[in-house]
Amino acid sequence: MNKSWEWLVGVRYLRARTHNRFVSFISSISIVGVALGVAVLIVVLSVMNGFETELRTRILAMTSHASLESFGDGLAQWQEIRGRVEGDADVRAAAPYIQGEAMLLRGEEVSGAIVRGIVPAEERRVSGLADKIVAGSLEELAPGGWNIVLGSALARELQVEVGDRVVLAISQGTVTPAGLVPRLRRFAVSGIFEAGMYEFDRGLAFVHLEDAARLWRMDDRVTGLRLALDDMFLAPEVARRVAVDLGGGFYVSDWTRQHVNFFRSIQLSKQMMFTILLLVVGVAAFNIVSTLVMVVKDKQGDIAILRTLGASPRGIMLVFMIQGTLIGVAGTLAGLALGALLALNVEQFVHVLEAALGTTFLAADVYFISDLPAELRAGDLLRICGTALALAVLSTLYPAWRAARSQPAEALRHE
Repeated sequence: MNKSWEWLVGVRYLRARTHNRFVSFISSISIVGVALGVAVLIVVLSVMNGFETELRTRILAMTSHASLESFGDGLAQWQEIRGRVEGDADVRAAAPYIQGEAMLLRGEEVSGAIVRGIVPAEERRVSGLADKIVAGSLEELAPGGWNIVLGSALARELQVEVGDRVVLAISQGTVTPAGLVPRLRRFAVSGIFEAGMYEFDRGLAFVHLEDAARLWRMDDRVTGLRLALDDMFLAPEVARRVAVDLGGGFYVSDWTRQHVNFFRSIQLSKQMMFTILLLVVGVAAFNIVSTLVMVVKDKQGDIAILRTLGASPRGIMLVFMIQGTLIGVAGTLAGLALGALLALNVEQFVHVLEAALGTTFLAADVYFISDLPAELRAGDLLRICGTALALAVLSTLYPAWRAARSQPAEALRHE
């Protein structure tokens, strides 16, 4: 025989006899419970992974991997510094920028925003801003053109379109006989971008670097350099190394620091959801205990006969461990298939539900994104399935141990 007798008997016990279908029903419930728990875990973690990836992608489309700023009034001789920075093996490109806070006005509409001065050709090398333009053109930002590119939500707030004009006011004032007057400048809206992230669409605007320098009176200085790296996950290490190589005296930041609370909250949520939903899998897995206890009670006569034929306690224990493990394997595989199917189509399911219920589950101004992406990761699948199988195997130990302790004479006396 190619298979051991423990395997054959364990598989046979999964099929209930005609006079006792209840044990088979409980086994089916255990399989369904494990499958649902595994499927829910896969879907939830996949959605959290997708949310994290989508958030990171949208953030990096508008921000650089790292930035280098000078303490004080700005970064002087930035052209020379940029040449040295781009000489680093891990730095793909570096672009200058000037950034400040401003108020945008059009008629009675007023809104605050972060205004960033850039060089369009250089910005393409460090961010995906050009790909997010939905109206107008980024190239319209020319020196002395006094043009501005607004986020889509900011444009709606100000009720402007491409071609309209807005007034930009900054806190650096001009001294006049009437007192300190905020510095004002009229800009023409030359483009509108939509990053798909409310924080940027509502609060960010772009002008040309030279226009920003004249507005903030930066002369030949810039706020800093934005860096694009070959490996964005090395941003903290590379940014610090570049600053040290330049002799220090720089304020260093990177995308992991700028939005650290977002990613920490996602990681914490993933850990909490995994722990909480794992309890569902645990409850379903421990249903195997009750199933096997009833099987052991039902099979007392069979156990006694096997023992009298020479079966060892270890063999009897393996029979019921195999049976319980097979229940766990069946539930885990079913949950894996169901969870993968739901995770790969969760966005479509959500859209169908939103259309049917006439509501929006994800408000962009609250959750930063309006879609519900999902990303299956092999590591999560292995962790979920491995944990479910481990719980299933642990659930078999007590009933199998009880079966191995059965006394043949005592069992046969009641047959």
